[in-house]
Amino acid sequence: MSDVKQADVQTITAWVDAGEAVIIDVRETQEYAMTHVPGSIHIPMSAFNPDALPSIKDSHHLVFMCAVGQRSQAVASQLLSGNYISSAVNMIGGIQAWEMAGYPVST
Repeated sequence: MSDVKQADVQTITAWVDAGEAVIIDVRETQEYAMTHVPGSIHIPMSAFNPDALPSIKDSHHLVFMCAVGQRSQAVASQLLSGNYISSAVNMIGGIQAWEMAGYPVST
């Protein structure tokens, strides 16, 4: 089993801009409705369904995010240990780091 990789918002933004990453937001529905990363896919932790994950190329990154990075780390770890996915990246600092870096959000 591989470990969850960690990446900062600057790295993840570069991946997204290059079309090399998909962001999965595991926050709850009310959190997501308040603010979220444009283009992110919302799959709340409380109702997480691995079958809802998008198919991505092996060379691309499946990035998990939440408010600060704890819930997304837990979800990614569970998916790896259950062999649902072979690689996962946790967004360090979550939406808080994203907003603090000045990246766009949707509401």
